[in-house]
Amino acid sequence: MNTARPSIRRFRIMLYFFSLLAGLAMFVSGQLASAATYQKAFWIPVDNTIERGLESFLKRAFEEAEQQQADLVILDIDTPGGEVNAAGEIGQLIRQAPMHVVAYIDNQAFSAGTYIALNANEIVMTPGSSMGAATPIDMAGNAADVKIISAWSKQMQSAAKLNHRNEDVARAMVEIDTEFPGLKPKGTVLSLDAQTAKNVGYADRVVANKQELLSQLGVGADAIQSIDPTAGERVARWVTSPVVMSVLLVIGLVGIVVELFAPGFGVAGTISLVSFGLYFFGHFVAGFANWLHIALFVIGIFLMIMEIFLPGGIVGALGFISIVTGLVMAAYDTQQGLASLGIAVLITVIVTVLLVKRFGVKGLFNKFILGDTQRNEEGYVAPRDQRELLQKEGIALTPLRPSGMVKVDGKRVDAVSIGGFISAGTPVVVIQVEGTRVVVQEQE
Repeated sequence: MNTARPSIRRFRIMLYFFSLLAGLAMFVSGQLASAATYQKAFWIPVDNTIERGLESFLKRAFEEAEQQQADLVILDIDTPGGEVNAAGEIGQLIRQAPMHVVAYIDNQAFSAGTYIALNANEIVMTPGSSMGAATPIDMAGNAADVKIISAWSKQMQSAAKLNHRNEDVARAMVEIDTEFPGLKPKGTVLSLDAQTAKNVGYADRVVANKQELLSQLGVGADAIQSIDPTAGERVARWVTSPVVMSVLLVIGLVGIVVELFAPGFGVAGTISLVSFGLYFFGHFVAGFANWLHIALFVIGIFLMIMEIFLPGGIVGALGFISIVTGLVMAAYDTQQGLASLGIAVLITVIVTVLLVKRFGVKGLFNKFILGDTQRNEEGYVAPRDQRELLQKEGIALTPLRPSGMVKVDGKRVDAVSIGGFISAGTPVVVIQVEGTRVVVQEQE
């Protein structure tokens, strides 16, 4: 009995030891497996203001990542927010992506940036970073009306629900006039630092830096590829901002008006062309404008110029319609295009009135009126009035084929025949006088 007990004890110790080894082996293999989860990763920046140009860039970036069979995309988010419609489209793009998407917040992801992050499969933050403050505002910087806030709140809740996050937290980031006990008092909006976001389930991880993020995801720093916007896409992002778009249209239209008051084609006309060029270039690169829209604008300008020589108003009206159609259709959103153009037209009208008051109406039409005066002392001799020769008889001094010289009322006159060839010495009669042109025919 006594000899059996030590054997049983040794067996149990060995069994426990092998169990520990097996557990350790499983842990190590699990760690290795998780470290090798992602085979191809892409790093994509989401910075500055959220607008339609960013949406266009991200579409290209996700398409490129999918074509290269990436299984991980990391969005490096650093934005103060921006246009909610663009954020909505970007959110849909992220939801439909076939790869795992990580939202990495190293600084800030406010407003529309928070919505974009909530659509990702995973949110990772660094100490000192923040997210939230997602109340939509208008162009004047004031909170939007109740309908827009309510709709945006629903969108935020839906995005939070994707990965089982607390929907009340999303609402607290949007709704100012609602109190959320334990989150925020009434009259404020919720923002979260990294640790608070982790505590409420809005940050899945908190890492010190990019290197720690890649280490935890099992991706080597040399194995990740970056997709950055091209120079054209950077211009497109800037141009498609609603504020910049309005400013470009204002500069373009005001430049035309100023050019009409200034002699010659100068600075104002050049600036106007550059502004319209940037407008169409940015929207073209972003994928919103096409050659039809540009052609409509150019045709409209041509028709407006033709109105100067073909008065009546119809050609000018068609030109104006063509210009407006080209500008509005080139915009990413018809409503925004009309709003920006309306602001530009209003400012242009104000500038035109001020210029007319300063220079008068003549200043506007000086471009189309000949300003030089022809004087006799400068060598100009007006053509002689020959209407007194009408219906008078004469004789052809030279053959008329059909032009030639005739003698009428004792004067040598250059003339043309209406009936073809007239031989010299034939009697003629003057039947028409138009300025310096004298028309004769053979006497019957």
